[in-house]
Amino acid sequence: MQKGTLLMDSSTIDPSVSQEIATKAEELGASFVDSPVSGGVNAAKDRLLTFMVGGKESAFAEAKVYLDMMGKNVIHCGAVGTGQAAKICNNMLLAISMIGTSEAMNLGIKLGLDAKMLAHILNVSSGRCWSSEIYNPVPGVKEGVPSSNDYKGGFGTALMTKDLGLAQNAAINTKSPTPLGSLCLHLYRIMCNTGFAEKDFSSAFKFLQEMENRNFP
Repeated sequence: MQKGTLLMDSSTIDPSVSQEIATKAEELGASFVDSPVSGGVNAAKDRLLTFMVGGKESAFAEAKVYLDMMGKNVIHCGAVGTGQAAKICNNMLLAISMIGTSEAMNLGIKLGLDAKMLAHILNVSSGRCWSSEIYNPVPGVKEGVPSSNDYKGGFGTALMTKDLGLAQNAAINTKSPTPLGSLCLHLYRIMCNTGFAEKDFSSAFKFLQEMENRNFP
């Protein structure tokens, strides 16, 4: 590796691992930033991604030139590892909101409400969130999202489970209570063990629909 090389890691991993990599890179005369990404497949196609970047100011400035080509929001979170910290917090909240949206939509449908009408009501009311408006988990409510393609593509349930595990490890290490995050991890682990691992994480809706017909641990 040449001195002065910039290393960027956009995977979602434990912040401590990013810090270890940064230390090794510095020993070799290179610089490192953790730059996990959020936004999904459609945002990637439209170059509207959000990058959460951890690293020195000089390394961030260099990385931003490249990340600006792919994203709309490139945010410097602080030292190495803080990008990962922001990402696991974001994904924990995303999982919670997806489970909540799936529960609300499933309940409403069982109460006789039209799915598209209910989604519209949620999205002009206080229940509105990214999971209900942009990435609705009910098939047929929104075009161009995994729920309308048999939950193919998108962000896999196994990956969401991995990120929720990272969030729970961080919560334990910092003694931060995350009861809903813990419950979501439990639910997504069950999904992984019951045939949903390779499906998009919005398949939580389908999982809930099937729960009444299955025996779960």
